[in-house]
Amino acid sequence: MTANELRKKYLTFFEAHQHAVVPSAAMVPENDPSTLFTGSGMQPMVPYLLGEKHPKGTRITDSQKCFRSQDIEEVGDNRHTTFFEMLGNWSLGDYFKKEQLRWFFTFLTQEVGLKPEKLFVTVFSGNESLGIGRDDESVAIWKELFKEVGIEATVGEDSEKNGLQDDRIFFFDEKKNWWSRAGVPSNMPAGEPGGPDSEVFYDFGAEQKLHEMSEFKNMKCHVNCDCGRFLEIGNSVFMQYQKQADGSFKELSQKNVDFGGGFERILAVMTDSQDMFTTALFTPLISKIEEISGKKYSEKSDVTRSFRVIADHVRAATLLAADGVFPSNKEQGYFSRRLLRRAIRFGKMIGIEQPFLAELVTVISAVYAQPYPEVAKKSAAITQAFQTEEKKFQKALEKGLRELDKIKNIDGEVAFKLYETYGFPFELTQEIAVERGDVVSEEDFTQAKKVHADASRKASGEKFKGGLADHSEKTTQYHTATHLLHAALRKILGTHVQQKGSNITHERLRFDFSHTDALSQDEKQQVEDQVNTWISADLPVTVKTMGKKAALKSGAIAFFVEKYPNEVTVYTIGDDDHSGWISKEFCGGPHVSSTGEIGPVEIFKEQSASAGVRRVYLRSKA
Repeated sequence: MTANELRKKYLTFFEAHQHAVVPSAAMVPENDPSTLFTGSGMQPMVPYLLGEKHPKGTRITDSQKCFRSQDIEEVGDNRHTTFFEMLGNWSLGDYFKKEQLRWFFTFLTQEVGLKPEKLFVTVFSGNESLGIGRDDESVAIWKELFKEVGIEATVGEDSEKNGLQDDRIFFFDEKKNWWSRAGVPSNMPAGEPGGPDSEVFYDFGAEQKLHEMSEFKNMKCHVNCDCGRFLEIGNSVFMQYQKQADGSFKELSQKNVDFGGGFERILAVMTDSQDMFTTALFTPLISKIEEISGKKYSEKSDVTRSFRVIADHVRAATLLAADGVFPSNKEQGYFSRRLLRRAIRFGKMIGIEQPFLAELVTVISAVYAQPYPEVAKKSAAITQAFQTEEKKFQKALEKGLRELDKIKNIDGEVAFKLYETYGFPFELTQEIAVERGDVVSEEDFTQAKKVHADASRKASGEKFKGGLADHSEKTTQYHTATHLLHAALRKILGTHVQQKGSNITHERLRFDFSHTDALSQDEKQQVEDQVNTWISADLPVTVKTMGKKAALKSGAIAFFVEKYPNEVTVYTIGDDDHSGWISKEFCGGPHVSSTGEIGPVEIFKEQSASAGVRRVYLRSKA
């Protein structure tokens, strides 16, 4: 089974169980300031998990493109990647544990063909302080499912101490079997949904233990051990709770299922391979890197690690670019740049001195031609951007070398400063230091790096907390107000006005649009008055799902047409039946049901965003 066949088989399986198949959302969340990237399959689904009605119904399935920047340093082993696809299915207040666990077990054993005896599962052990008991219901379901295939599934507790024994189902606490975007319950901000989960692991067998001569040699193995014997391949989250302001948990108005299956991981275990980089998603890349470098993937461990880093990082940067993220020194672009520069650095470690990124983009475009044709369509622009980045990094290396010439003593802090400021590789600093007779402490470098990472993580955490609590309230109001603002600008200034970007927080909305001149005070007042007039009219906000061509023909506006799938969601403000609407746009939501819910607003700032693009800020008067 090829990668494309596996993806299609999963979607077809759940479509046969009355799930609507939806396309992957972009890896850059739309109008969500709380996070830089879509890092999980459930992220685009949060409004619907909290109770908003999904236009496609209560059963949804997809394969979601994801990017986790926090995993960059982990790449190099057999299972970590920064970009991955998450196979997902959701029940939005529809079915629950009984159906979900059976369907996933059936998919793995009958559709994919995995042997049931290779599968082990974990469930939530409960937490009295949260008022949430242990998940005996899931245990009973799993016992029945294994019994049907001739396996007696006994339950093990404290397996980290006791090991596997002869058990197949294991209890773990919230550190392992609770899921939310923020992690364990204590880290969740108010308003964030979460719940206990049940995870499925694939057993490669005791003889396949990766680190037999390492720290794990004399330790009792269990499914959550890092020795390499087990690989998690799917997680059924029973998303039924929401964190409250006082720290307690309240049941949501609907019980949800949020399933995430590792696409690349399932593809690997289908061939009983512990190494995800030996799957068809990576082998063309690995072969091309072998051709460019003159080295072999399995030559030795440090070479293998370099191959994995290069393959993962260039693949992730390419998929990000197809979603509009190109290398820069800000926000998402910073991570694209970091990926490419790490790939170039690891390329140098295996002897690649010439530019090579463009050759890999061509391979990646071919691999994803069927599921994500936008990669091939944008390959020329992606290639040009990556080649420019290669040249910039070469200059950065030269700057770093000049800076080193000015420094008398090289230590860990200097090494980190060069790494952070110029992207100068630590290994190269270390080599130069040895030539000078200096000793560079890797511990000092790592410590300086950790201090910086902790500060960045803290800032990122504050950003994450800031956008979630009001996700279904104030930010939803601003989301609809964005459409009113857009319509008002086109009415007052002219239809040449086109949206160029937007950003929404719970405090204000920022809107970029094409227009050459600064708005006069009178123009700003006219726009503000028009928006408030429409708000006061309490106009209905309706949603329809239709074909892209039909939507455009109906008058719907979309200035980023290429990013939308063939079937789109259109939000209309005003009377759609009698052509009395004042705004009709492609959009992913969420929105209020009528404009009166927004309340009076005001324009408090207007400025230039770039050549030919103006930026206006709007906030609530309340």
